[in-house]
Amino acid sequence: MKKTFIALLMACSSCLFAQDYPTKPIKMIVPYPPGGVTDMATRAVSAKMSEAFGQAIIVENQPAAGGVVATNAMAKMPADGYTLMSAFDSFATNPFMYKGVQHDPLKDFAPISLMVKSPQVLVVFPGTGIKNMADLLKMARAKADHFSFATPGAGTSSRLSTELFKQYAGIDSTLVTYKGGSQAMTDLLGGQVNAMIVSVSLVLQHIQSGRLTPIAVSSSKRIAQLPDVPPIADTFPGFEAQSWTGMVAPVGTPKAIIDKLNAALLKALNSSEFKEKFTSQGVEVVGSSPDGFADWMNKESLKWSQVIKQRKISIE
Repeated sequence: MKKTFIALLMACSSCLFAQDYPTKPIKMIVPYPPGGVTDMATRAVSAKMSEAFGQAIIVENQPAAGGVVATNAMAKMPADGYTLMSAFDSFATNPFMYKGVQHDPLKDFAPISLMVKSPQVLVVFPGTGIKNMADLLKMARAKADHFSFATPGAGTSSRLSTELFKQYAGIDSTLVTYKGGSQAMTDLLGGQVNAMIVSVSLVLQHIQSGRLTPIAVSSSKRIAQLPDVPPIADTFPGFEAQSWTGMVAPVGTPKAIIDKLNAALLKALNSSEFKEKFTSQGVEVVGSSPDGFADWMNKESLKWSQVIKQRKISIE
């Protein structure tokens, strides 16, 4: 009876605390450099949530070791709702690739909501003469030592999607790993590398200008921004890969606060301003319940951990 009373007292205290929340600025960690989809989406929703809460949400970029450093630190933050983090696709896969990971993404964090998904597209430098998947496979198989794929980082979703594609296609082309998307894109546009699998939003402008040739998209179906470009799955059934971004808090954050954050985040995602801005860039605005986001991360973790193991991917 005494234990039940204490539990009820704690639950009531949590609810009262959540009613006033937030009473001070919130810090939003982005364990990724400025300028990408994760950073832009986070800043856009943070501005909307700040208006709703009447409190500042301070976005802070902390890029290092594929997000591992920031995420390790985040797992130890107070579970009071005043330090949040944008979790991107590598959040669910880093523990399987990096040494020194001190957190479990599925146990040490409280999911708030999945925010956006970004289909990827396989693009090639026009100078290769490649026009379609058959051309690419022919060249990649005939000139494996000379045909190269760029990737913006060793632990990025671009790298994992490329490894999955090479596995499906049965090719062993060279993988050129860069320390960021800027140099990778520069070399691809200059023809120093032949191909890349990258988020549609990052190359749509180059495709439209003719500086890159789209071969196939990584989603299971065609997308509105590239209606004439087939899915990779048309050639290799079952293939699917997408970049994504969501929001998490430290585990133990009161459910009432998680629910309040979820409601504010969904309202921001569903605003016409947000949808118009990101949909036009090829980004799918999603939004989910905390449980729905947890289920998504579980599935992503299981899928990509198998790819990492099969491809023997390890990062110091």
